[in-house]
Amino acid sequence: MALPFGLAPEAAGFLAVAVFVAAFVRGYSGFGFAALVVSATSLVTSPLHAVPVVILCDILMTAQQLRGIWARIDRRRVATLFLGALVGVPLGVTILSSVGTDLARGVIAGFVLIMCAALWTGWSFSGTVGNAGNAGVGLVSGFANGAGVGGLPVAVFLAAQPVAAPVFRATLIAYFTLMDLWSLPLMARAGMIAADTFRAVLFVLPLMVLGIWLGGRQFLRAEPQSFRRFAILMLAVLALLGLVKSVI
Repeated sequence: MALPFGLAPEAAGFLAVAVFVAAFVRGYSGFGFAALVVSATSLVTSPLHAVPVVILCDILMTAQQLRGIWARIDRRRVATLFLGALVGVPLGVTILSSVGTDLARGVIAGFVLIMCAALWTGWSFSGTVGNAGNAGVGLVSGFANGAGVGGLPVAVFLAAQPVAAPVFRATLIAYFTLMDLWSLPLMARAGMIAADTFRAVLFVLPLMVLGIWLGGRQFLRAEPQSFRRFAILMLAVLALLGLVKSVI
């Protein structure tokens, strides 16, 4: 059977490892899957192929995690974030689906690096964030989701507030699912979803399920903050490599 998107076997093997690692990160920390996979994809093919794939994968991963996170979701925050994403997602899909491969690589890599820097420096809010602030972050997040990295602005936003790790993780996962469900029909209309998109999801599904399960087990017995720093380092390295590839 031919590999999706015309990938060479070595490229497919590299991406299979990236999906497994990214699924483990998502199962453990609640974020990072899409940015890791899209950044890794940019090293071997157009990252635009990966965007709808990771969105479909995100929805499937939530189905696997839902029972463990349901009671810890901050539903009000999820709702206000999603209000912003309702506007941001169409903008991001329209703009980022029309750019060239190299420009897409550069935009994604630069965005990931900025988010990594904010997370690593421990930037935090000094006051209380209201509904308007949550909706504004949702707008930025929705725009970024056109490139498959919409989770990072929200991860930065929550990490900058005194949010307990279980609530942080559950709220991110719940918000991602709503944003992804809104993104899919818009991406289909923009021509970003093809038969290879679904074939790629089927190829990575076993690795994704295993990675999520192992990451979730690790979360139950470890402090997420230490692994979050590790995830940020991985994102930064992949983003740097993608940025170099976009200009050579």
